[in-house]
Amino acid sequence: MAVMALPSAPLPSESASSYVQVEVGNCKTMRDLMLLHARRIKTGRIRDPFVAAEILKFCALDGRGDLQYARRVFDQMEQPNCFSWNTIMRAYSDSEHQPLEAFVIFSEMLQQEVDPNRFTFPSVLKTCAQVARIQEGKQVHGQIIKRGSGLDSDQFVLSNLVRLYMICGLIQDACRLFRKDVVGRAGSMSEGTVVLWNVMIDGLIKNGDIIGGRRLFDEMPQRSVVSWNGMIAGYAQNGFFKEALEIFREMQLKGVNPNYVTLVSVLPAISRLGALEFGKWVHAYAEKNKIEVDDVLGSALIDMYAKCGNIGKAVQLFHKLPQKNTITWSTIIGGLAMHGQARDALGYFSKMEQAGLKPSDVCYIGVLSSCAHAGLVHEGRYYFNHMVKVSGLKPKLEHYGCMVDLLGRAGLLEEAEELILNMSIKPDDVIFKALLGACKMHGNVEMGKRVAESLMKLNPCDSGSYVALSNMYASLGNWDAVAKMRLMMKEIDIRKDPGCSWIEVDGMVCEFLVEDDLHPKAREIHLMLKEMAEKLKLSGYNPDTNHVLLNMDEEKKESKLFYHSEKIAIAFGLVTTSHGTPLRIVKNLRICGDCHSSIKLISRIFNRRIVVRDRKRFHHFESGFCSCKDYW
Repeated sequence: MAVMALPSAPLPSESASSYVQVEVGNCKTMRDLMLLHARRIKTGRIRDPFVAAEILKFCALDGRGDLQYARRVFDQMEQPNCFSWNTIMRAYSDSEHQPLEAFVIFSEMLQQEVDPNRFTFPSVLKTCAQVARIQEGKQVHGQIIKRGSGLDSDQFVLSNLVRLYMICGLIQDACRLFRKDVVGRAGSMSEGTVVLWNVMIDGLIKNGDIIGGRRLFDEMPQRSVVSWNGMIAGYAQNGFFKEALEIFREMQLKGVNPNYVTLVSVLPAISRLGALEFGKWVHAYAEKNKIEVDDVLGSALIDMYAKCGNIGKAVQLFHKLPQKNTITWSTIIGGLAMHGQARDALGYFSKMEQAGLKPSDVCYIGVLSSCAHAGLVHEGRYYFNHMVKVSGLKPKLEHYGCMVDLLGRAGLLEEAEELILNMSIKPDDVIFKALLGACKMHGNVEMGKRVAESLMKLNPCDSGSYVALSNMYASLGNWDAVAKMRLMMKEIDIRKDPGCSWIEVDGMVCEFLVEDDLHPKAREIHLMLKEMAEKLKLSGYNPDTNHVLLNMDEEKKESKLFYHSEKIAIAFGLVTTSHGTPLRIVKNLRICGDCHSSIKLISRIFNRRIVVRDRKRFHHFESGFCSCKDYW
């Protein structure tokens, strides 16, 4: 029986090349592609390197493709050209689970004596950076130098080399490569050069040198929107929230239009500062410029509205989103929890389950914290067990922290301590601080000492445990013990974090410290503080000097209370805003009992709605009442 030979492959032509591109472009699914592949095998056209390369490109790089199938296509190619080698390497370097395979393929490419080009090296270098394989990366660098042809000065090759050295912590090596290129180009900028500068700035910031990153940013002869986004994100992720907002403003003054990434990058900084008007502008900008508010940007906006005190707008936006995922549900649940709307938070959790979505560990943090803020002990225990037994999630430190906080606030100190002792993971300082705070709240000095000692052993340089124990002694009038604690702090150079509050007025965020008198309107603020004190006294208010944990006479204690940072921020707001304007304050520490009581009265006396976000939660003061119902 004669065997039919496959038809010989016709010579590729420009029209044939265009035709196969159209054929592959018409494929909507992998099934379509596989049928086309089968037809090309049958006709022998698969031997045409261009045909095989187009089929490989779809399988390897298209979102509808299949990397395993792409590898089989590649392995069956008789003599893959450089384009095909680059395609399969890029596919592996972009993959989540097998990026190192790109380096293996690169080694095979060299063994088969196929010359790599400027499109080969970025994928291999990216792989080495992803898995932090600096030795392999140096070998690739050696190949770049060995082959010459200007590869070591190609901007995209160089950018990936710099990124590799930065990610692997070899900052000096990265700087040498960068400076050599900058000197060689004498200030001329191309798209590739801008990318290189961006990589260098990003690397410095990620290695903790934000000042160096900013210095380099300021030196850039030409910037792209990516350059601005990198600095905004760098500041926000490193806790420089005001600086993130300032550079966002500067970006617009320079005539650079923010894009989707810009908005996602700046919103966390806005959220942390409670800059609601700024956040509203970002939302309006997105709508005006037709930037899609998808689940990521939508979640960031919901988080911003919640953390800036407008939970109603956060809920409204949540319902407007066309698609909701676990992140958006977790964000709204966490937002409601922060505002003390525990029943609503639990209701949204039920709706999420009804929608067929599996709750994440972040979602349970929101649920458990909502129970802690409202004192829902029974419900908290139920949802903790639900997380473990129904959702099959292992409790993390944050979940244990919520449970300790819940039990501690409710006065169940022994149960909270027992939970810590029986944790499946080692407790951290946050968990011990939650229990220590509860010991202070309920006056359990003996347990407080035990917890503080554990906390000091765990983190001997953290001021929190020393301050909390010192405050506990002070609240009991044990000034000798307070003096000993403060001497110990002085000896090991531990300092208490100062109270700090922010208020946004006319789109500007103003910051105030305890006893702050440096503001340009310091005189008006002082007069308003005096007026507040007089009106509070007339309303029957008596300062609770137990919250001044210093050994001084009562008159001085009363004076101290009126210069807490949140009261200074409120005085500034009363001076600078029109009658009836709500005041929104963000504080870095937990609000003290005296400030809480006095702000309730201030809201009634001055007929203002005052929203305060402290380290733990929101307090909505209106007409002499607080949303927390004095449970916080």
